[in-house]
Amino acid sequence: MQASTGAIVEIAKYSKRKPIFTMTKILIIDDHAIVGGGLKQFLSSVGGFEIAGQARTAREGLEMIQSTPWDLLLLDIGLPDMNGIELLKIVKRNKPALPILVFSMYAEDDYAMAALEAGAVGYLPKDSDPDEILAAILRASSGERYLSPTLADKLLSGAVRQARKLPHELLSAREFDVMRMLSRGIPLTEIAEHLHLSPKTVSTYRARILEKMNFDNNSEITRYVLTNKLGE
Repeated sequence: MQASTGAIVEIAKYSKRKPIFTMTKILIIDDHAIVGGGLKQFLSSVGGFEIAGQARTAREGLEMIQSTPWDLLLLDIGLPDMNGIELLKIVKRNKPALPILVFSMYAEDDYAMAALEAGAVGYLPKDSDPDEILAAILRASSGERYLSPTLADKLLSGAVRQARKLPHELLSAREFDVMRMLSRGIPLTEIAEHLHLSPKTVSTYRARILEKMNFDNNSEITRYVLTNKLGE
């Protein structure tokens, strides 16, 4: 597959910034094996890039990120064990310098703003043209933000709606941790011990969670966490 003039210009810019002997190591977190295989074949024709790892779940991806240094993360949203936007936030807290390009089947209008606000350097639909995929990877691997021409136009015109705020995004980091533990049926006393808090403090956090999310009981918390794939 030949690169167009625009893609060749991007490659030329990239090669001036990065020594030719340096290989960019890319990790893909996507539960579809065909995505990694297709990208690996495509990028091998460009040179300078290596799809060095692919994780099928958020948990597996986090383990690989902690154990191995990466130059770029390509992240899907629809993972089997966690929402990709939530995983993105976790990765950025632990590896703030790691560039993350969201590569998803969902349309830009649905998740692009949420991904960018969470720290992604760009958002790219999986049905993008090869030249656009290459341009996005080139920019993202250098830590530069990439916006597709379509998304850039929408942002300038104000046509892209703001990221939808989900109820759990109203919670503090500690409340979020307590919510996830409650969803697994862990008693308040054990949560308190694990978080080094008093049972009374954990009970207060639980009350705040129920109030902020307009829930009545722990069962609703569990249902919400499972539905939105917020578990670890």
